[in-house]
Amino acid sequence: MKGMVFTELLDMAEQALGEDVVDQILDDLALESDGSYTSVGNYPCRELMQIVGAISVRSGASIEELQRQFGAWMLKRFSQGYPEFFAGKTNVLDMLDAIENEVHVEVRKLYPDAELPKFDTRRPDAISLEMTYQSERPLVPFCRGLIEECITHFGDPAEVTVDDQSANGTGRAVFLVRLAA
Repeated sequence: MKGMVFTELLDMAEQALGEDVVDQILDDLALESDGSYTSVGNYPCRELMQIVGAISVRSGASIEELQRQFGAWMLKRFSQGYPEFFAGKTNVLDMLDAIENEVHVEVRKLYPDAELPKFDTRRPDAISLEMTYQSERPLVPFCRGLIEECITHFGDPAEVTVDDQSANGTGRAVFLVRLAA
Protein backbone atom coordinates (compact mmCIF):
# COMPACT_ATOMS: atom_id res chain seq x y z
CA MET A 1 0.00 0.00 0.00
CA LYS A 2 1.34 3.43 -0.91
CA GLY A 3 2.91 5.38 1.92
CA MET A 4 0.74 8.40 1.15
CA VAL A 5 -2.17 6.52 2.71
CA PHE A 6 -0.16 6.01 5.92
CA THR A 7 1.10 9.58 6.11
CA GLU A 8 -2.42 10.93 5.60
CA LEU A 9 -3.85 8.61 8.27
CA LEU A 10 -1.22 9.79 10.72
CA ASP A 11 -1.90 13.45 9.83
CA MET A 12 -5.61 12.90 10.47
CA ALA A 13 -4.89 11.16 13.78
CA GLU A 14 -2.48 13.90 14.87
CA GLN A 15 -5.10 16.53 14.17
CA ALA A 16 -7.67 14.63 16.24
CA LEU A 17 -5.52 13.22 19.05
CA GLY A 18 -2.29 15.19 19.03
CA GLU A 19 1.20 14.35 17.89
CA ASP A 20 2.29 12.91 21.25
CA VAL A 21 -0.60 10.42 21.31
CA VAL A 22 0.11 9.30 17.74
CA ASP A 23 3.82 8.91 18.53
CA GLN A 24 2.87 6.75 21.53
CA ILE A 25 0.52 4.64 19.40
CA LEU A 26 3.32 3.99 16.89
CA ASP A 27 5.82 3.24 19.67
CA ASP A 28 3.43 0.71 21.24
CA LEU A 29 2.84 -1.21 18.00
CA ALA A 30 5.25 -3.83 16.68
CA LEU A 31 5.39 -2.55 13.11
CA GLU A 32 7.82 -3.86 10.49
CA SER A 33 8.39 -0.28 9.35
CA ASP A 34 8.84 0.96 12.93
CA GLY A 35 6.09 3.49 12.13
CA SER A 36 8.31 5.42 9.74
CA TYR A 37 6.55 6.13 6.44
CA THR A 38 7.30 8.11 3.30
CA SER A 39 4.58 9.10 0.88
CA VAL A 40 6.19 7.20 -2.02
CA GLY A 41 7.10 4.03 -0.12
CA ASN A 42 5.11 0.79 -0.10
CA TYR A 43 3.96 -0.80 3.15
CA PRO A 44 1.80 -3.77 4.15
CA CYS A 45 -1.89 -3.12 4.60
CA ARG A 46 -1.78 -5.06 7.87
CA GLU A 47 0.24 -2.17 9.35
CA LEU A 48 -2.47 0.27 8.33
CA MET A 49 -5.06 -1.95 10.00
CA GLN A 50 -2.91 -2.18 13.16
CA ILE A 51 -2.68 1.61 13.31
CA VAL A 52 -6.42 2.04 12.70
CA GLY A 53 -7.11 -0.49 15.48
CA ALA A 54 -4.85 1.34 17.91
CA ILE A 55 -6.37 4.72 17.04
CA SER A 56 -9.80 3.17 17.59
CA VAL A 57 -8.82 2.07 21.09
CA ARG A 58 -7.37 5.51 21.92
CA SER A 59 -10.21 7.55 20.44
CA GLY A 60 -13.17 5.36 21.34
CA ALA A 61 -14.42 5.44 17.74
CA SER A 62 -15.14 2.12 16.06
CA ILE A 63 -12.80 0.84 13.38
CA GLU A 64 -15.60 1.22 10.83
CA GLU A 65 -16.23 4.84 11.82
CA LEU A 66 -12.50 5.64 11.69
CA GLN A 67 -12.26 4.18 8.20
CA ARG A 68 -15.26 6.29 7.11
CA GLN A 69 -13.70 9.42 8.60
CA PHE A 70 -10.41 8.60 6.89
CA GLY A 71 -12.19 8.10 3.57
CA ALA A 72 -13.75 11.55 3.93
CA TRP A 73 -10.34 13.00 4.84
CA MET A 74 -8.75 11.45 1.76
CA LEU A 75 -11.44 12.76 -0.60
CA LYS A 76 -10.77 16.27 0.69
CA ARG A 77 -7.04 15.76 0.16
CA PHE A 78 -7.60 14.41 -3.36
CA SER A 79 -9.82 17.34 -4.29
CA GLN A 80 -7.19 19.79 -3.03
CA GLY A 81 -4.18 18.00 -4.50
CA TYR A 82 -5.70 16.84 -7.78
CA PRO A 83 -8.43 19.30 -8.80
CA GLU A 84 -8.02 18.24 -12.43
CA PHE A 85 -9.70 14.92 -11.59
CA PHE A 86 -12.83 16.81 -10.50
CA ALA A 87 -12.84 19.34 -13.34
CA GLY A 88 -15.62 18.91 -15.87
CA LYS A 89 -17.65 16.62 -13.65
CA THR A 90 -21.20 17.95 -13.33
CA ASN A 91 -22.21 15.90 -10.31
CA VAL A 92 -21.18 13.20 -7.86
CA LEU A 93 -22.33 10.42 -10.19
CA ASP A 94 -20.05 11.64 -12.98
CA MET A 95 -17.10 11.79 -10.58
CA LEU A 96 -17.65 8.34 -9.11
CA ASP A 97 -18.19 6.88 -12.57
CA ALA A 98 -14.80 8.27 -13.63
CA ILE A 99 -12.71 6.68 -10.88
CA GLU A 100 -11.78 3.44 -12.63
CA ASN A 101 -11.33 4.65 -16.20
CA GLU A 102 -9.96 8.15 -15.62
CA VAL A 103 -8.58 8.65 -12.12
CA HIS A 104 -7.01 5.22 -11.71
CA VAL A 105 -5.48 5.44 -15.19
CA GLU A 106 -3.69 8.64 -14.18
CA VAL A 107 -2.68 7.23 -10.78
CA ARG A 108 -1.09 4.24 -12.50
CA LYS A 109 0.94 6.62 -14.68
CA LEU A 110 2.28 8.36 -11.57
CA TYR A 111 2.66 5.21 -9.44
CA PRO A 112 2.99 2.13 -11.66
CA ASP A 113 3.42 -0.11 -8.61
CA ALA A 114 0.22 1.12 -6.91
CA GLU A 115 -2.21 -1.66 -6.01
CA LEU A 116 -5.56 -0.04 -6.62
CA PRO A 117 -9.03 -1.40 -5.94
CA LYS A 118 -11.32 -2.12 -8.87
CA PHE A 119 -14.57 -0.25 -9.42
CA ASP A 120 -17.16 -1.51 -11.89
CA THR A 121 -19.97 0.97 -12.43
CA ARG A 122 -23.31 1.02 -14.14
CA ARG A 123 -26.13 3.53 -14.31
CA PRO A 124 -29.48 1.85 -13.66
CA ASP A 125 -31.21 5.17 -14.37
CA ALA A 126 -30.46 8.89 -14.77
CA ILE A 127 -30.21 9.57 -11.02
CA SER A 128 -28.39 6.45 -9.81
CA LEU A 129 -24.96 4.87 -9.97
CA GLU A 130 -24.13 1.37 -8.87
CA MET A 131 -20.48 0.83 -7.97
CA THR A 132 -19.02 -2.59 -7.29
CA TYR A 133 -15.85 -2.28 -5.25
CA GLN A 134 -13.32 -5.11 -5.14
CA SER A 135 -10.03 -5.08 -3.28
CA GLU A 136 -7.57 -7.37 -1.56
CA ARG A 137 -7.91 -4.98 1.39
CA PRO A 138 -10.77 -4.82 3.91
CA LEU A 139 -11.57 -1.14 3.32
CA VAL A 140 -15.28 -1.01 2.51
CA PRO A 141 -16.01 1.62 5.21
CA PHE A 142 -13.09 3.73 3.91
CA CYS A 143 -14.61 3.58 0.43
CA ARG A 144 -17.99 4.58 1.85
CA GLY A 145 -16.39 7.61 3.50
CA LEU A 146 -14.87 8.63 0.16
CA ILE A 147 -18.26 8.35 -1.52
CA GLU A 148 -20.07 10.27 1.20
CA GLU A 149 -17.53 13.09 1.09
CA CYS A 150 -17.72 13.15 -2.71
CA ILE A 151 -21.46 13.76 -2.32
CA THR A 152 -20.69 16.64 0.04
CA HIS A 153 -18.01 17.99 -2.31
CA PHE A 154 -20.45 18.25 -5.21
CA GLY A 155 -23.35 19.44 -3.02
CA ASP A 156 -25.68 16.88 -4.54
CA PRO A 157 -28.32 15.64 -2.12
CA ALA A 158 -27.98 11.89 -2.40
CA GLU A 159 -28.18 8.72 -0.40
CA VAL A 160 -25.79 5.80 -0.32
CA THR A 161 -26.67 2.22 0.39
CA VAL A 162 -24.07 -0.50 0.68
CA ASP A 163 -24.25 -4.24 0.33
CA ASP A 164 -21.01 -5.37 1.99
CA GLN A 165 -20.00 -8.73 0.54
CA SER A 166 -16.51 -8.83 2.06
CA ALA A 167 -15.07 -12.19 3.06
CA ASN A 168 -11.75 -13.67 4.16
CA GLY A 169 -10.07 -10.33 4.79
CA THR A 170 -10.80 -8.88 1.36
CA GLY A 171 -13.15 -6.05 0.47
CA ARG A 172 -16.13 -6.35 -1.83
CA ALA A 173 -19.25 -4.23 -1.77
CA VAL A 174 -21.94 -2.90 -4.02
CA PHE A 175 -22.67 0.77 -3.40
CA LEU A 176 -25.79 2.39 -4.78
CA VAL A 177 -25.63 6.18 -4.95
CA ARG A 178 -28.96 7.78 -5.73
CA LEU A 179 -29.50 11.50 -6.20
CA ALA A 180 -32.51 13.00 -4.45
CA ALA A 181 -35.35 13.35 -6.92
